[in-house]
Amino acid sequence: MTPRRSRRPAPLAPRRGRLRRTLLAALVAASVAVPVAGASGATEVPAPAPAVLATPHSATAGELAVRYAARRADIRAAALAADAHGAHKRATVLRELAAPERQFYSFDGRDGGRTVEIYGDLAKADRIAVLVPGADTSVDVYWRLRNSAQALLREAGERVAVVAWIGYRTPATVSTDALTPDRADSGAAELGAISAELAAVRPAARVSFLCHSYGSVVCARAAHALTADNLVMFGSPGTGVPNAAALGTRATVWAGRGSADWIADVPHLSVELPFLTVGFGEDPVSPAYGARHFDAGDTDHSGYLKPGSRALRSLAEIVTARHA
Repeated sequence: MTPRRSRRPAPLAPRRGRLRRTLLAALVAASVAVPVAGASGATEVPAPAPAVLATPHSATAGELAVRYAARRADIRAAALAADAHGAHKRATVLRELAAPERQFYSFDGRDGGRTVEIYGDLAKADRIAVLVPGADTSVDVYWRLRNSAQALLREAGERVAVVAWIGYRTPATVSTDALTPDRADSGAAELGAISAELAAVRPAARVSFLCHSYGSVVCARAAHALTADNLVMFGSPGTGVPNAAALGTRATVWAGRGSADWIADVPHLSVELPFLTVGFGEDPVSPAYGARHFDAGDTDHSGYLKPGSRALRSLAEIVTARHA
């Protein structure tokens, strides 16, 4: 009788690899199968082209006031177009954005909307923080980004300007777009452009890019072109590069993640599927990545800029160079 051979268990590393690939495949399937409320139609609201403005030579109060006034006119025109289209909720949001005290450096209501709003006094700022948001950020829910910008401005103190940037069509959280770098690639060029303008109008200011979630993918794609002192990634699904050195930036690279952030459970790897690449590779908070870590406390995925949070204090310390 031939002795029965015992079956050796598969090596642990390959089994883990297959599990991760299975998880990513399931994410792709779910993103295709699960409808995203409000995703369709958001980019279909018409808006006129904004006025073409020259880049300011410097960030003087007078030049900025003229620019802000022109952008308010663009926003009011977009609100009228939205009302005429029957998109009254969008029109209401736009009318709020056109309030006299708002400071929009740029605005384009087409294709879902692109905005760059300044909080604080850019003409006097020697520290600038650019907020680069992740998925599900748009004109229609702009209040979320506004709350974050205002909280950071209060925490950081005087002579700081916060730039709330929606320069790309962000992906929906539950979608294949949130699993691939395509949207980040389109946003990276626009982020590089606003970086160049800030460097031109406030050349002596220290600039920090604060990149949340999918926004960290955008920042990674643009990193080599950013004039930055700090590149800060938090709640990141990965950046598409294996380590901080591969970003090609002279900025200090920071990473942080709250202990209650679900993004920690997302596999940080990149998988080649038949028609697309899914995932963004190495976790930037891992020791192998080589970023400096900051204390994000017990925040969840959406709480990094919540007033009173440890994460907000850490981010303000980085922006103002108070971080140890």
